[in-house]
Amino acid sequence: MKYKLALIGCGTVGQGLLEILTDKGEAMKEAYGFEVKVVAVADKLKGTIMSPSGLNIRKILTVLAAGKPLSAYDPGKKPLAMDPLEVIGACGADMIAELTYTNIKTGEPATSYIKKALSLGIHVATSNKGPAALHYHELRALAEKHGAFFRIEGTVMSGTPVFTLAENGFPGNEAREIKGILNGTTNFILSKMEMDGMDYPEALALAQKLGYAEADPTADVEGFDALAKLVILSNVILGGRVKTSQVKREGITGITKAMVDEAKQAGFRYKLIAETKRVGSKVTAAVGPQKLPLSDPLAGVMGAQNALTFDLDLLGKVTIQGPGAGKLQTGAAILQDLLAMHRDLR
Repeated sequence: MKYKLALIGCGTVGQGLLEILTDKGEAMKEAYGFEVKVVAVADKLKGTIMSPSGLNIRKILTVLAAGKPLSAYDPGKKPLAMDPLEVIGACGADMIAELTYTNIKTGEPATSYIKKALSLGIHVATSNKGPAALHYHELRALAEKHGAFFRIEGTVMSGTPVFTLAENGFPGNEAREIKGILNGTTNFILSKMEMDGMDYPEALALAQKLGYAEADPTADVEGFDALAKLVILSNVILGGRVKTSQVKREGITGITKAMVDEAKQAGFRYKLIAETKRVGSKVTAAVGPQKLPLSDPLAGVMGAQNALTFDLDLLGKVTIQGPGAGKLQTGAAILQDLLAMHRDLR
């Protein structure tokens, strides 16, 4: 089957997805009968291009790699003066990859883009934590009402398959608790403090130098990023109605080298742990540093890696580990969702 795809947002992840579609297109057609024609790309900074007959992905990537606006794709045409909502309504897409910036306070403008697409019966895959953390149940209900799919694999652990695993890998199981390392920046910092003897400011500076941490690292080191991901897990997999304001949160800024050394001598290791559990009909969630025994699988997860342990009623504890961010990794998450939609539509 061949689908028309529009990208709303074409930054790092969007370009990663386009690279994957270019490199893997023939393989996906042969293996899954899945073909994609990109009909529109709309980006707040880069501009908008649209063609119902399809756009040349390699040409788009060449334009963006040169640092040019999308209007340079066809310089003979007048640049399109359309906002993403207009593009969604006009492009004729079957599927939309919503890849705009994350706003965890309001979920906008991404939530409005997703609502527009779903209300038109267009399937949506997003890696944006804002809409998923703040409005998941509402968006899922809207998708069902209009016969569309709403998928969010890339919102928690990038391309590491959290929701795909929960959907397809645990048949008959009920998840009682999920806990893990959901922020690679803080895990990198804590790893450097223990393994290389750095203090917190030194480890943070290295994380910023290597691109793991932003110039303003607050979202990572104070636990906000992990909190948003934990809310998504709580509401999607455990079926909760948890709000971001209800999650207890503590970051790692209070962790000192002396504390890390003391824990190490006692056979423990500090990790920023995001944990959600169901007790009866109530789901609770919290983010904060914990001292884990070295026997805990999560204690062995070092560097910028992420990991989750599912506590299941039939299987017991199952742990997965993988990258939690990255251009191709998150692009691969969007691809997972597009392929899952394709399988369901077939």
